[in-house]
Amino acid sequence: MAGDDQRGALFRPIMPNQHARVTYAELLFDLVFVFAVTQISHTLLAHFTPLGALQTTLLFLGVWWAWVYTSWITNWLNPELTPVRILLFLLMLGGLVLSTSIPKAFESRGLWFAAAYATMQVGRTLFWLVSIPATRPSARMNAFRVLVWLSMSAVFWIAGGFADGHQRLIFWAIALAIEYISPAVRFWIPVYGASSVEDWMVEGGHMAERCAGFIIIALGESIVVTGATFADLPWTAETIAAFVAAFVGALAMWWIYFHKGAEAGSEQISRSSEPGRLARLAYTYLHMPIVAGIILTAVADELVLTHPADHSDLKTVLSAIGGPLLFLIGTILFKHTFRRFLQLSHVVGIAALCILAWFASGLSPLMLSILTSAILVIVAAWESISLKSGAAETQADATNA
Repeated sequence: MAGDDQRGALFRPIMPNQHARVTYAELLFDLVFVFAVTQISHTLLAHFTPLGALQTTLLFLGVWWAWVYTSWITNWLNPELTPVRILLFLLMLGGLVLSTSIPKAFESRGLWFAAAYATMQVGRTLFWLVSIPATRPSARMNAFRVLVWLSMSAVFWIAGGFADGHQRLIFWAIALAIEYISPAVRFWIPVYGASSVEDWMVEGGHMAERCAGFIIIALGESIVVTGATFADLPWTAETIAAFVAAFVGALAMWWIYFHKGAEAGSEQISRSSEPGRLARLAYTYLHMPIVAGIILTAVADELVLTHPADHSDLKTVLSAIGGPLLFLIGTILFKHTFRRFLQLSHVVGIAALCILAWFASGLSPLMLSILTSAILVIVAAWESISLKSGAAETQADATNA
């Protein structure tokens, strides 16, 4: 019983009407993924072909899943305690191996990437399972289900690490399919069945803050890459304009996500009777296109900065249009989960980007960047104005009543 009490003590204390704060250990862990995001954007830039884009997408999905699973675990376990901190530090080491392997993950460092990823996923879940006292049988069974699924996917990760070429791609695609399907089927396994919604209770404010932090990581990485690229270029009128357009676009993305949206999502998940279900959809799945859009936009910014006045080739068009498009699609779906309607500003922004795509090849990269940033700014401004108008109408109705 003493052992059960000690293990149970590793869990976060849940205080009514009080958010569990993000700890400094978690923020330190996130720094590894700043590097991972940089590696992904540079890898895509260096291998911007259909095959390279597919490979980079698989790597991104792996990086996101490793990070988001850690966020779920630290939502339950207390990173202020030494055993959990040591777990985070070991995961940081694995994350560094993972990140440094990204550029050559489909070449000479595939086994390193696979081994680091599988060890992080299985090892973290095993620690979680051992940390749960026997007095919480449903939680232990939940952790066991997750361990079964991740162990199954680990076999394909390692097999892909030993394989070459397209075989590696196939093995890793199967591994990711296993991992991404598993939450949707609530980690069903034979005999024991699926987990219940109650097994996935989370502290909603903490989960929302963690995912918002990753958005900051991606935006910060894009600004750093833009600044570093700009610093090494001659400061002509074209490069200065491209730098300003990239910076304004990043600010607009921040505004679209954080102005009311992030806060409203945090409040909604905190009040929800099923925060686990909302966290699975809004913060686990729907944040992927948001982050992917920011990374792809960072690739476009670097392309535009280096060749602002050239012809817009397919690579530039796909990244300059695709980045903001993915971001807006992810954001509108994320906000739909708690507002229950599709925001008109985002719909118009998505439509404008699709229309712009028809004419993009005839524009210079600089003009394309200016126009996509302008669309993002319009969406941000439109949303702010509409939200203020809605709040004023609500207040007036309340006063009249």
